[in-house]
Amino acid sequence: MGKGPLSGVRVIELAGIGPGPFAAMLLADLGADVIRVDRASAVRDGEATGGTDFTNRGKRSIAIDLKSERGREVVLRLAEKSDVLLEGFRPGVTERLGIGPDDCLARNPRLVYGRMTGWGQEGPLSQAAGHDVGYIAITGALHAIGRADGPPQVPMNLLGDFAGGSMYLIVGVLSALLEARAGGRGQVVDAAIVDGTAHLSTFIHGFLAGGIWEDRRGVNMLDTGAPWYDVYETSDGLHMAVGAIEPQFYAEFLRLIGLGSEDLPAQHDRAGWPALRDRFAAVFRTKTRDEWTKIFVPSDACVAPVLSMTEAAEHPYNTARDVFPDLAGHRQPAPAPRFSRTPGETDGVPVLPGGQTKAILDDLGFEDTETLLKEGAITQA
Repeated sequence: MGKGPLSGVRVIELAGIGPGPFAAMLLADLGADVIRVDRASAVRDGEATGGTDFTNRGKRSIAIDLKSERGREVVLRLAEKSDVLLEGFRPGVTERLGIGPDDCLARNPRLVYGRMTGWGQEGPLSQAAGHDVGYIAITGALHAIGRADGPPQVPMNLLGDFAGGSMYLIVGVLSALLEARAGGRGQVVDAAIVDGTAHLSTFIHGFLAGGIWEDRRGVNMLDTGAPWYDVYETSDGLHMAVGAIEPQFYAEFLRLIGLGSEDLPAQHDRAGWPALRDRFAAVFRTKTRDEWTKIFVPSDACVAPVLSMTEAAEHPYNTARDVFPDLAGHRQPAPAPRFSRTPGETDGVPVLPGGQTKAILDDLGFEDTETLLKEGAITQA
């Protein structure tokens, strides 16, 4: 239980993978008491979701046999004492287990029941399996990412799972929580990755509707089509990122790279973009990444070195803000965003299944913990 702005908020997380656990981690980083409900079999089988799974940091875990009547009752009793419940199963699974929205809201009408799926609770694909790459493909976002002469490029699973999924689940849950506290009634939040990813692209859809964006990749201002919004290889095989969009920043970029604007095609002359790109590429190949970094950073040229994940954790610009603090023996991303009066915090220790089963029930006033353990409804690691 943290000291951040969500201190006093209790969240029940039905254990899953990917965007659900990350959303719960972010809530824990911001001070919420997140109780992760793991399967009892995860303890018996020796499964370890802790270790370096940082999305399980800052939580407590209770192991429950969700298929038993007594285990189901434990979940419902937890829901009675909580503000939020998060689940990421296929639609209908929690209903069949007897811990669906109707079951939980009957016990706690103020509960916010957050549901994380790829395709949504309803629709022709709602029962189909899927992953990030498919979700972003069907929204049009994947088609737009990549170079003009190549295939779509997969942006890891950050765009769908975590931006279109986790972040929208969090926005929905916190919005519903505010409304519940004002009106006394909870509700169900249906967070689908396809919905969130589509919503993220609103800005680009505006460009498309306005006729200033082509519905093909690698030819537009922000998708490597423009030579002043791209990455360039340096003499040591590394890269610099250039984002000099505004005219004053573009002028500073040209000054620092050592090119005169009078000898170049105009910035927004699309016919001249190939020539511009060739000139920029040739100049960047004359120095190493670190040499260019000393020239460009800091400046208003909007140029930065492309760092690996390992380099980023140790880079002085990030260490100055403690972006990747040393937590539990590893460099981990710090809680974000930052608050002036109630900062979020985390010990960085990932929870292990069932590690706090007895302590959680004791803290919440359960008087039959030992009986539940003997019956196998719950398991203590």
